[in-house]
Order: sequence, then C-alpha cells, then structure tokens
Amino acid sequence: MTRPLQLRRLHFLNALFAPLTGHDLYLAQQIDDAISTSLPEAEERDPADPVFIAAAAKLFERLCSAQPRHGFFHWDASAEDIGATPLFTRAGVMQGLKQLATFPESTLLVTNLRAAHCPPARRWTERRRRDYDDSLSLIRELAAARSRRSANMNLLFL
Repeated sequence: MTRPLQLRRLHFLNALFAPLTGHDLYLAQQIDDAISTSLPEAEERDPADPVFIAAAAKLFERLCSAQPRHGFFHWDASAEDIGATPLFTRAGVMQGLKQLATFPESTLLVTNLRAAHCPPARRWTERRRRDYDDSLSLIRELAAARSRRSANMNLLFL
C-alpha cells in the first residue's frame, strides 16, 4: 500500500473510531488491520471506497453495540437514488435521531452524501453545490434540534 493511501485510511479510521479509541493512532492501525483481513483486497482500497466505508461502519456498529451507553446509526445517502433530496434526507436522519434519543453518547454517521449529490460521472454545478450545502445544513440543524441537550452526539460526514 502506498504511504499517502495508508495515511488517508488511518485518518479516516481515527475520525470514525475516535469516540471509542480516544484518537489513538495505534488502535486505528489495529482497526485497519482487522478490516484488511476481513475484506478482500482491502489494502488497495481508498478510504472513500463505498465497500471500505461499509466495512468500517459495520465494525463501528458492532463496537458500539458492546457499549450500552453509546448508540450508533449509519445513514447512507446513496442507498437509494432519491436519498439526497431534502424530504428523504430528513426522513433518514430523523429515523436515526429517534433511535439515538435514548443514549447519553451517540454517533450519527452520514456516508456518500457528496456522491448522492454529484455522481462520479458528473460535474459539480452551482446548483449541486448549493443543494449539497443545504443538505449539510439540514442534517446539522436536525441533529441539534432533535437531540437532548445533555447528550453527547458525534456527527460524522464521510
């Protein structure tokens, strides 16, 4: 694996698993090794690869389920063709916020929002950028408004 790709993967894993690992890069390396052994050709995968993200999210969910005080919800914006529209964004995020409401600590992981707004074969236009920024704002505002003040919520966009 090339050094820049390895560093990107470690930074990705460190950001995702920080609530559980406390920003420990050694633990991020161990998590990367665990994903690499369970995912074929994982070492060559970019951290933005949907298969790698799904494997990391699944591992993170299993780790959170082992901690009864920490909730986890993963919303993949590109799971459906219409996932990036405001109505379905709101519905997907609200579903997650309802599940996380009972936990004092939680993580809401939003993946592929950028790809849902601008597929890889397309170019970014002013309208797509505006829609993407609006989606980010909507998710942030929903998370702030619909979570308890005493709860500690990590909101991650990957």
